[in-house]
Amino acid sequence: MAPLPGKAGTTALLLGGVLLLTAGCTDAEGLHDEESAAPATAPLALWESTHPSPPPPGQSAGEPTVVPAVAKIPSGDMGEATPLDVVKADFAEDLRKDHDSARLVNPIVAKKIADCSGAACPLRDPVLHDLTGDGLAELIVAVDIDGRFSELRVYTVEDQQVTRVLSRRAVLEGVEVAAGHLAVREPTTNPTYVSVSDYVWDEKRRGMYLEELSLDTCRAPEQQARQCPTVGS
Repeated sequence: MAPLPGKAGTTALLLGGVLLLTAGCTDAEGLHDEESAAPATAPLALWESTHPSPPPPGQSAGEPTVVPAVAKIPSGDMGEATPLDVVKADFAEDLRKDHDSARLVNPIVAKKIADCSGAACPLRDPVLHDLTGDGLAELIVAVDIDGRFSELRVYTVEDQQVTRVLSRRAVLEGVEVAAGHLAVREPTTNPTYVSVSDYVWDEKRRGMYLEELSLDTCRAPEQQARQCPTVGS
């Protein structure tokens, strides 16, 4: 993803639509046919008595987290930080807290970042963009784990401290920023659809949180004349 100067001037593919799954039959007139309709059945819940445990303290990747061992930034602008230093410090702290669980960071990419130098570094070109609406830049980075998965992270400054406000491990079909939104595009098992996760700044919780999840049908046959966003866009 190429760096984007200033506020994004384009409008993202935002990001509507609710996928409704319906059962039943209609006749040629569009009216419901009671005789031919399949009987309605309630969904069968599987493994109802089993629920995931909450994450241990400090092991929730979605919560804003101060990055230790990084110099304070009195101006509040992430443009004054050194991106690689921020990512190295963040990944090292996650690796320390992970206790080999790999919940917070992939240990393979953490080692790659720790040893990062020159062209061998898996860190993509960092991007500066205001996502909080305060006129100061946030830092958006992606670190490639392998040829498919990546770690996506967003950093801002809170009380002069560099703070991670978004962390996602994903297959980055594309990333888009516009009007304070950050949209993450991922492939699905159906090649017709692309999943789009729309993150926005939450002023009260002081982080980037999921606002909407939708499916983009840019690959559907009837949309062949439309250009899907490219990888890394």
